[in-house]
Amino acid sequence: MQLHDVWFVLIAVLWIGYFFLEGFDFGIGILTKPLARGTAERRVLINTIGPVWDGNEVWLLTAGGATFAAFPDWYATLFSGFYIPLLIILVCLIVRGVAFEYRAKRSDARWQRNWEEAIFWTSLIPAFLWGVAFADIVRGVDIDAHKNYVGTFWGLLNPYALLGGLVTLSLFTFHGAVFAALKTVGEIRDRARTMALRVGAVTAVLALVFLVWTQGHSGNGRSLVALVVAVLALAGALAANQLGREGWAFILSGATIVAAVAMLFLALFPNVMPSTLNDGWSLTVGNAASSPYTLKLMTIVAAVFTPLVLLYQGWTYWVFRKRIGVQHIPGHDPAGALDQA
Repeated sequence: MQLHDVWFVLIAVLWIGYFFLEGFDFGIGILTKPLARGTAERRVLINTIGPVWDGNEVWLLTAGGATFAAFPDWYATLFSGFYIPLLIILVCLIVRGVAFEYRAKRSDARWQRNWEEAIFWTSLIPAFLWGVAFADIVRGVDIDAHKNYVGTFWGLLNPYALLGGLVTLSLFTFHGAVFAALKTVGEIRDRARTMALRVGAVTAVLALVFLVWTQGHSGNGRSLVALVVAVLALAGALAANQLGREGWAFILSGATIVAAVAMLFLALFPNVMPSTLNDGWSLTVGNAASSPYTLKLMTIVAAVFTPLVLLYQGWTYWVFRKRIGVQHIPGHDPAGALDQA
């Protein structure tokens, strides 16, 4: 295996890690409307991700930076061709971070309600658009002989890509509901389990159609294995949730995301962005990669610092592992801070 193949795998791992972690992060933000009843419960949900949401987004920054350094042509074509959806995602992530921090700065009900509204929409929109973007990458887009995207924004909104967006939206919401059941106590925990069952049933139908479509369009033997794992993991997550085994349900919902995203990368390889105009114009791990020296240097740096980052983030989750409920919300502190509960 050559270094550019190794870095394709590493970038896939980074995206898998991002969707696993940010998946329940987005899901919690989306559930602040349909699941929470009242300000106290919305605050409970927000507090479940309060200590970790910003750390989860580091995976996105690392994935983007690694793509820029390891596959500059892939990065250039992707970010120029997908400029509008990626810009929308970026704006949402900025506003979302501000909403988490500023919601607690004033006790005014209208102030908090506006920021909670922002948290909901800036969680829902990226959850949908990430699915659209990755579905388009796997399906292929209009790339010319000069590695330039020559399609339009509306060309990205094809039926396959829109289905991909619905799959990530529903899957992240399901993942978030399972996480909410794992991290809360009381009535909100029970409602989270019920919500997970309902959303999970919809997710199962959408995901099965999308993954089978993907396998039929560009799949191979490896992606078929990942498809089977994703389906079995989702079924197991639903069963574990029904039995009240929230820990297993979360592990299996996460495994569903891992297997589904892995399937997309397995179906994509050795391409990184297929061209729908001419197969010879597709970007591959070979023609889009940086020099061997650059990849070698990146590999050394990654080998040193990646374990340290994983240890620190794992320690963070361990410290904030306890469940919370409305009884942990100070009754006379309607604003509070994300990290106080």
